[in-house]
This record gives sequence, structure tokens and C-alpha cells, in this order.
Amino acid sequence: MKRYSLQTIDHFTRYVLRDTASFNWLMNNGYKELVATLDAIRDDPRAFRYLMENKHVILAAFVNSIWDDEEAFHFLMKAKAFEWAAYANIINGDDKADAFLKSIKKENYVLLAHAIQSRIHEDGDRNTSPVNAFKNMLNFKRAFKKAKEEDSRW
Repeated sequence: MKRYSLQTIDHFTRYVLRDTASFNWLMNNGYKELVATLDAIRDDPRAFRYLMENKHVILAAFVNSIWDDEEAFHFLMKAKAFEWAAYANIINGDDKADAFLKSIKKENYVLLAHAIQSRIHEDGDRNTSPVNAFKNMLNFKRAFKKAKEEDSRW
């Protein structure tokens, strides 16, 4: 299981919050899997496939456990990836997981979980408002172009 430094987690958190400099830092320092993790959380199957093909199974299980996959959560626990399991639980609204990470002095990890949770809510709000849902349906050209760009990233 790959361990991430506090600096890496901080950059991942800032990237989740749309910081371009942190995206560049992650990519330039060999953390493409963290970029893929956010994309997989946001329902990009190519990013999830990247995680699996490159043996980032902890991150793939984290993605699935966010979306209430109990088997993925149990996998994280068996693999002793307790922080990733706690992140998923925080994202799913578990206050005990929040307290657990704070008790082991991992407040920055709590910030990451809340940043991901915020991004998920933002994405959901953007896609479910009547105006934006209508815009998304009408803008096939932009969606097609975006899919081609994302394909080239992986």
C-alpha cells in the first residue's frame, strides 16, 4: 500500500478544491493516481480503469466505498487502509470517522474528506438543477469534446 506524505495530501486537497498549481504538482511528482481518484469519484470510468490497471486497488476501493459499496469498505479494512476507510465514512456523513482521524492527529486528512464531499455535492447540484440539466442535454458538442480531452489525459 502506497503511503502519501502530508505535503501530498495537502496538494490533493487543494487540487480537489480546483487549485491548478496543485494539479501540476501532483502530475509532476508522480501522483497521477490521485488525480485519477478524483476523476473516478466524479464517475469517469477511464480514471477508474487507470486505477485498477496500475494496481492502485486501495484508491479504487476508496472510490467504491464512497458510493456505499460495503465490500470495498471491508476490503479497505482488511488491507489496513484505515485512513482511506475513514475518509469514505466522513464523506458518507459518519462523525465518528471524523473524530477518529482527529484523534490520531490527521486533521489534514479530515480536510481532504470534506473537500471531496464538497466537490461531490457541487457536481450533484450542477447536474440536477433544472437549468443546468437542460443545458447539459443540449450541449452535446461540448460533452463530446470534453470526453475526447479526458481520454487523452489517461
